[in-house]
Amino acid sequence: MASKQSEELKTLYRGWVAAMQADPEMPLDELRRRFEHWGDITGEPGGVDYIETDAGGVPSMWATPKGCPESRVLLCAHGGGYVVGSMYTHRKAYGHVAKAVGCRALIVNYGRAPENIHPGPVDDMVKAYKWLLDQGIQSDHIAFIGDSAGGGLAVTTVLRARERGLPLPGATMPLSPWLDMDARGETFETNRDRDVLVSRDVIATMAGTFLGEGGSRNDPLANPLHAELRGLPPMYIQTGADETLLSDSRDLADLARRSDVEVTLEVVPEMQHVFQFLAGVAPEADAAIARLANWVRPHLGLGG
Repeated sequence: MASKQSEELKTLYRGWVAAMQADPEMPLDELRRRFEHWGDITGEPGGVDYIETDAGGVPSMWATPKGCPESRVLLCAHGGGYVVGSMYTHRKAYGHVAKAVGCRALIVNYGRAPENIHPGPVDDMVKAYKWLLDQGIQSDHIAFIGDSAGGGLAVTTVLRARERGLPLPGATMPLSPWLDMDARGETFETNRDRDVLVSRDVIATMAGTFLGEGGSRNDPLANPLHAELRGLPPMYIQTGADETLLSDSRDLADLARRSDVEVTLEVVPEMQHVFQFLAGVAPEADAAIARLANWVRPHLGLGG
């Protein structure tokens, strides 16, 4: 049975949905203002310093656990449908992950749509990645991680890096990834009454804004389910069992296996979209982050 603390995420999401339904023409700046409170439900990790920086021309934020080595880095892509969310909303969540892993995290404040439509966000992520490489960080000492739209970026940034001839990271960790621009997955039906936030209508709106006029919904850099994954680094996909986007995670794992990519798919019972936001509050989130950390540490050369 899900913990009482995990209900806090449902309460937050229901409030957002109610507000959007009450004001279907809500201005974008108001929508973004509401989503800036996403991180309010995350507990402070403690012992983590935050410093804003310029990562190859892209505003970003370091989350640095005290005493951690500087030679290992998590490159973090925040969620929010490519439209909302920021390095500030995700500061604490990725601070928890960094602390659990024992390395620095660079949270990238990539340009959002509609001001920065596809492939703008993935190109911003690649700029930040190349900046890390230019700082002397070894590619196999970097792991990508992202949630929701950022979970898509955790895969497409690898694809774009490969396209640009850059060395690939040591691992990637998509959390509750949004991949399919058409929301065709069967769990949009089977989990329709369980997922309190994500619906086909939400996906349609976000996808249209992200792709812009004439953008292809089948572009592998927008939807990596259409990509050639062979040769990609090991992948750990973590998602909630009650998500409408669950099919995206399953389909990505299936494609990875068919492409001979090492992949782990973890589906956490009774959890909502990006439940890791409950880090420091709900035991399910803390345990999930601990499992992510235990998996990725050896891939970064940090031991088990």
